[in-house]
Amino acid sequence: MSTQTVFHKSVLVNEVIHHLDPQPNKVYIDATFGGGGHTKAILDAQPGCSVIAIDWDLKAIEKNAPELEQRYNKRFKMVWGNFAHLYKLLKKEGIKHVDGILADFGTSQFQIHERAGFSFQTDSPLDMRMSPAHQHNTAADIVNNATEYELVKIFQEYGEEPKSRTIARAIIEARKKRPFTTTGDLVAVIDAITPAKIFKAHYGIHPATRIFQALRIAVNSELDNISTFLKAAITYLAPGGRLVCISFHSLEDRIVKTFFKQNADTLTTITPKPITAGLDVLGKNLSARSAKLRAAEKK
Repeated sequence: MSTQTVFHKSVLVNEVIHHLDPQPNKVYIDATFGGGGHTKAILDAQPGCSVIAIDWDLKAIEKNAPELEQRYNKRFKMVWGNFAHLYKLLKKEGIKHVDGILADFGTSQFQIHERAGFSFQTDSPLDMRMSPAHQHNTAADIVNNATEYELVKIFQEYGEEPKSRTIARAIIEARKKRPFTTTGDLVAVIDAITPAKIFKAHYGIHPATRIFQALRIAVNSELDNISTFLKAAITYLAPGGRLVCISFHSLEDRIVKTFFKQNADTLTTITPKPITAGLDVLGKNLSARSAKLRAAEKK
């Protein structure tokens, strides 16, 4: 993996603060702590509030939490766990309700560069687990053991990949010769079907992009986790509390949008359309180009 220090720039920070609207003496949840950027912004925006941050990546916690613990003291509390287990985590902390909840469903630059298997641009073990302590199966396990039908389903549903069947068949044939162990093994098979240079010129992305996205979602149960999280979040929000969600692809955004609509009797959507980054932000942080923010307030 890279030995360079990777700095993760949190996306839509100003928009998060505007829609979360932190108030004095209120308690907020940053359900996806990551690099801590959003947590810092909330605590700085309202010096009288406090934040409970959650993350299931121990490396991210060890790297980024100590600074905030020292700077904000009792206003900041770090909790290790999956945001899908929000109910259990807050119950354990003795929290009955909170005044706002933020979740950024994106993969951090730290994870992409430092976690094995996340980037198709670096040859590393085909892992993709965001939290090895919470998960057993790796991307290599899926690629080496799933049936053709299962692979096609993963690539179609989670990656919306038009060549899902062709790529799945190529994987099945390739693994007969030797198992997949690294990201480079998988990229080579995909590139043999559609050369990267040609594909990128036509679609603007690397041909492995959607496949890697699909496998990452499958390994980490990302979409199921989001659905479970949203159900718990609405329970813990106090009346007037706000739920702010940042998605990075259509599958995530669709879940949030649908959830808000299905719970219109409890939630008032305060973003009729998803909020996206302006050109000034994109000029400084290209990772924000796919970010979509939706927010709702509990009645």
